Amino acid sequence: MKYLFINSVAGVGSTGRIAADKCRELMAGGHECVLAYGRTCANCSDIRTIRIGSDLDVKLHGVMNRMFDNHGFNSAAATRRFLKWVRQYDPDVIWLHNIHGYYIHVGLLFEYLRFSGKKIFWTLHDCWSFTGHCAYFDFVRCDKWKTGCEKCPQKKSYPASLLSDNSRENYESKKYYFTGIPDLTLTVPSCWLADRVKQSFLREYPVEVIYNTVDTSVFRPVQSAFRETHGLQEKILLLGVANIWEERKGLKDFAALAPLLDDRYKIVLVGLTQDQSKDLPGNILCLPRTDNVGSLVEIYSAADLYVNPSVEETFGMTILEAACCGTPSVVYKDTACEEIALQHGGKAVPRGAEHLLQAIREWDFTERNSL
Repeated sequence: MKYLFINSVAGVGSTGRIAADKCRELMAGGHECVLAYGRTCANCSDIRTIRIGSDLDVKLHGVMNRMFDNHGFNSAAATRRFLKWVRQYDPDVIWLHNIHGYYIHVGLLFEYLRFSGKKIFWTLHDCWSFTGHCAYFDFVRCDKWKTGCEKCPQKKSYPASLLSDNSRENYESKKYYFTGIPDLTLTVPSCWLADRVKQSFLREYPVEVIYNTVDTSVFRPVQSAFRETHGLQEKILLLGVANIWEERKGLKDFAALAPLLDDRYKIVLVGLTQDQSKDLPGNILCLPRTDNVGSLVEIYSAADLYVNPSVEETFGMTILEAACCGTPSVVYKDTACEEIALQHGGKAVPRGAEHLLQAIREWDFTERNSL
């Protein structure tokens, strides 16, 4: 069978790696796959890829959204060119992942899907598909998405709008375009997200919970020189990783945790900008984002404990990646992260730096340090 995958990125970031790995799995079974992406592609030399639009298209989409709060309803010309190619490729199955990210016009895409006659899967990695603006809402305790968005409290959060609040119109447009699609199945990576989908306007579709996986031939314990490189041979390493350290990811909790730790511990954070690094305590090793999977595996393998104080995740891919490299996690309760951490020998605690500190102090690092 011929598969077409669509995602904002290919081979990088959590969703890009998930989409690429699924392509490899299907290709190994004899299927033909193409991975279409809108922004960045790396680590995909073994997969056929096609880009939707260009860097200029992405920038223009972003500018339009900043002014009019219409994320997902720009890039019309790029989308039409892509859909012309799709008709020529004529896949049997179309598998959507992240369709947000300033690269595709979702109205045009779903009008094609509605009459395509194709089997369609849509893997949701966040909540953008059923809100009028945001990708997550628990941090601000908003439940307008259940009945109809308006006056969005996160207008300036991704996908940020500096002028308009178009959340009501976005909500109604998504509800119109995303519902009533024949032969569409939603897949989600956690029961947490499945529960929210069933409360949204997407409730008409079958929802399958399929936990994300990683390539364990890549994400596995390896010999690492990371400690020696940074002079941390005797330290207990507490690791945090994010593509983007948004507020919901818990950076402030790491800043609060750092002064509470004694000299035995060292916090290592990956994915920080220079500005973020300047504002953090000196006992945090601040590292930039890396798309080098080998480097990330070495860091995971060197760590003693993965700490994830995020309050909004639909899965927690870095928790699984760390676990496959032999590093368990401590996370917050009542999040999707709890589902993943507990399956892999981790712990879940109430929110707050003091609870993280207690879990860290109670952790038995003896076995880990003897490896």
